[in-house]
Amino acid sequence: MSGPSTASDAPISDRRQLVEVLASGEKPRSDWRIGTEHEKFGFRLDDLRPPAFDGARGIEALLTGLTRFGWAPYEEDGRVIALTREGASVTLEPAGQLELSGAPLETLHQTCREVGSHLREVRAVADELQLGFLGMGFQPKWARADMPWMPKGRYQIMRAYMPKVGNLGLDMMTRTCTVQVNLDYASEADMVKKFRVSLALQPIATALFADSPFTEGQPNGYQSYRSHIWTDTDPDRTGMLDFVFGDGFGYERYVDYLLDVPMYFVHRDGHYHDASGKSFRDFLQGRLDVLPGALPSLRDWNDHMTTAFPEVRLKKYLEMRGADSGPWSRICALPAFWVGLLYDDAALDAAWDLVRDFTLEERHALRDGVPRHALDLPFRNGRVRDLARAALTIAHEGLHRRARADACGTDETGFLAPLLEIAESGQAPAQRKLELFHGPWQGRVDPVFREFAY
Repeated sequence: MSGPSTASDAPISDRRQLVEVLASGEKPRSDWRIGTEHEKFGFRLDDLRPPAFDGARGIEALLTGLTRFGWAPYEEDGRVIALTREGASVTLEPAGQLELSGAPLETLHQTCREVGSHLREVRAVADELQLGFLGMGFQPKWARADMPWMPKGRYQIMRAYMPKVGNLGLDMMTRTCTVQVNLDYASEADMVKKFRVSLALQPIATALFADSPFTEGQPNGYQSYRSHIWTDTDPDRTGMLDFVFGDGFGYERYVDYLLDVPMYFVHRDGHYHDASGKSFRDFLQGRLDVLPGALPSLRDWNDHMTTAFPEVRLKKYLEMRGADSGPWSRICALPAFWVGLLYDDAALDAAWDLVRDFTLEERHALRDGVPRHALDLPFRNGRVRDLARAALTIAHEGLHRRARADACGTDETGFLAPLLEIAESGQAPAQRKLELFHGPWQGRVDPVFREFAY
C-alpha cells in the first residue's frame, strides 16, 4: 500500500484534470518501463512470531539498518516508516510486511538484479536482528490477533473501516503478501487493450502463483487464500471491473469508477483526516464534512487512486495485482509473464485473441474458481492449466521478439522457466507445500519458515 502522494497541492478546478492524470501516463514505446513490487513476511528466528514495529529487533530497527545501503528514511510522526533510493522505495504493509517498490527499469535483467540486491541487503540486516523473511500469499501460522500493527495514520483509518464493509479486510491488511508489476501504455486505445487482456488473464497469474494453502497452521482448502480474501474485503473497491469490457471504455469511465469508490482519508499537513465512506464527488464540490469548504488537490486524487483495489488497477500505468508472493525466481517471473504478453504487439494481439470471446460469466467463473482450484479448475473443454500453457507460449514468444539481452547475450525468456515448470506439471506452489505438510513436515507448518525463507 502506498504512502502519501508527491503530486501537486494545487486545488482541482475541473474534473477534466482527473482524466488528464491518467492520460499523462502515455509514453512512447522507447520509454516503457517495468516496475516490480513484492511483499514478504518477517519472522523472528527463535519463535517464528512476526516482529513488532518497536524494539531492538523490530521493523523500525530493520529499516534504520537498511540506511547503511544508501536508503533515505521517510518519517511519519517522528517514526521511520519507509525508505527511498534512486526511484525505488521500501514501505510497510499494515502488519509490518516489508515491500520493495522497485524503480522503473528497462529490462527484466535489471529487475531481477534489483530484487536480488534488495534481498541481500535485507538479509544482511535481518541476520543481525535474528529475523527472517518469507514469501507466501498468506501468513501460514499466526492468527489475525497475533499480527502487529504499524504506526501509519492511513492504516488506523482503514482498520476501523474494513469490518463495516467485509469480513476479511483485516486479514487482507495484516496476513497477505503479493507480487505486482506496473507497466506502461502508449495511448488510450493501447491502455484499453492491455487492461482488457490483463483483467481476463489475471486469474491465470493467480493460478500459476497460488501459494497460500495454510491458515493458522492448517490447510484452509484453498490454493490461493490470499486471492479468496479479496472476494470478502470491500465490494466497492475490488473485483473484475466488468465495465472495462464495455463499449466506450477509456480514461473518463475509469475516473467515474474512482469517483464512486468511497474515500478513506485526506492527508493534510502531515495528518490523516478520517473520511472513510465519504464521497470524492462531494469533496470536488467543497462539501466534505470532515474538511468543510476544502477542495481536493491532485495529491488528494493520487492518494484516492491508491485506495481502489481491483484485480488490475489503473493509475499512470497498469498494475497487475493477482499473484501471491513467493521466492526470488517467481518475483522475477511475474514481470516476465506480463511484459511478454503486453510489451510486444504480436503477443498482445495473440493474447487478445485468446480471451476476446470470454463471456462475463466465464471471466467471473475463472476469478471465483481459481483461488480454490488453481490450475485444476475446469474451463471450457479443458482446465486452467491449458489456458496457462497457451498464455505462457505467447509470453515466451513476446519476450523472444523483444530481444533484450544481458551482458552474456541471454534474452529474457529464461525468467519464465519457473512458470513453465508449474504449468507443465499442473502443480501450483501451494500443492507442493501441501505435499510437504502431509509428508516430511508431519502436519506442521513451522518448517516452511526454514525451507522457504529468503
